[in-house]
Amino acid sequence: MDTAGMRVLVAGAGVTGRSVTTALTGLGAEVTVTDGNAERLAELDGLGATLVPGLTEPPEGTSLVVTSPGWRPGAPLLAAAAARGVEVIGDVELAWRISRDLDRPPAWLAVTGTNGKTTTVGMLESMLRAGGVDAVACGNVGFAVLDAVLAGHEALAVELSSFQLHWSSTLAPTASVVLNVAEDHLDWHGGFDAYAEAKGTIHAHSATVVHNAGDATSVRLAGEHAPEGAARVGFRLDTPRPGELGVVEDLLVDRAFVADPAHHAEELATLADVRPAGPHNVANALAAAALARAYGVGTEAVAQGLRAFRPGAHRAVEVAELGGVRYINDSKATNPHAAVGSLLAHPSVVWIAGGLLKGASVEELVATVAGRLRGVVLLGADADVIAAAVARHAPDVPVKRLGPGDHEPMTSAVSAARALAQPGDAVLLAPAAASLDMFRDYAARGDAFAAAVAALRGQHERDGG
Repeated sequence: MDTAGMRVLVAGAGVTGRSVTTALTGLGAEVTVTDGNAERLAELDGLGATLVPGLTEPPEGTSLVVTSPGWRPGAPLLAAAAARGVEVIGDVELAWRISRDLDRPPAWLAVTGTNGKTTTVGMLESMLRAGGVDAVACGNVGFAVLDAVLAGHEALAVELSSFQLHWSSTLAPTASVVLNVAEDHLDWHGGFDAYAEAKGTIHAHSATVVHNAGDATSVRLAGEHAPEGAARVGFRLDTPRPGELGVVEDLLVDRAFVADPAHHAEELATLADVRPAGPHNVANALAAAALARAYGVGTEAVAQGLRAFRPGAHRAVEVAELGGVRYINDSKATNPHAAVGSLLAHPSVVWIAGGLLKGASVEELVATVAGRLRGVVLLGADADVIAAAVARHAPDVPVKRLGPGDHEPMTSAVSAARALAQPGDAVLLAPAAASLDMFRDYAARGDAFAAAVAALRGQHERDGG
């Protein structure tokens, strides 16, 4: 990709826009950046780009538009570019094209799915490093993939959102996986089918296509998008078939990357090596192992990597154990599909939930976990929706709904959960909903939970507990 002298328009001046602008100006492109937020745009002053607020058409001579992933395809600027025949790509596609021109292009191991992406790329990064590979987790995980490419790493564990994949066309990973697909971001894509299709394009040019045998959409997308000649690998939470990774008793085993898959399996790790615990994270570990094995990582490195891995903040993190009750922060469970995986990791739960469901249904979630619920504490805009589902599927479970008069709702929620919990229970913040009705983001919500538990712990210690 010859960027020297190329006239490029960067749409969006946020984190992605800064990364793209810095890279392109450094490679000699003539860059214009636009954003509807003039203050945010001004923060890019000094990067060598022309800053123009609120453009609705590309400047004359523009040969490429690089959009931030959150911009919708129907945005006037992007629609105008397409109408003029100007190619529109995202930062991931740009990073891929630039990486191909490096003397030593990195291998891309690409992960998408509705839930579990960040945990999976973290596990994958840890496995690769345990195998002696210079690897880094990047992409939607917080470290821009373009920055990771230019840093010169040997292998990239890349988390990709459906937005990023929509704006990618030639990405050809060494291996790719769609972990799972459930309703999310339907407003952006216009419906579930378009959302799933965007996820599936991760496989379009992949050398090894990995699917979740327990998720029908993941299986379908692998079948529809795997290129001719690509290796096909599955993973499942029970005994694996030839060509799959799976679980036998308490062992994670490989029947795909072995000499004789029909008659032979290799031990990768134990269930105890997987943290956080729970079926959804075992699935994430198997997906990460499949990608690592596709890259050539040995079995011992898979186990070492899992043991070394530490989950990110607000992802099933145990905050405290007080009086035999464990308090767990999974604020990142921002949709029902994520919440059900979190809840299934615990046999007896006092569930703190609620927020903005964004139209998602919680019926299947509540029906699935009803037998595990000791009590439910609800807060946020859609608390009544969840309460109605609990009344239908778990009518004997006590429910506490916090009203708008609660001055510090998370403190009240933790206090209410404590009253419902018994020794051996888990008090679990797994909201199944977005946070923006009450908190800045899911991290602020998780921090509020941790602070409330810390205050409870202080009281517990003062009382001689």
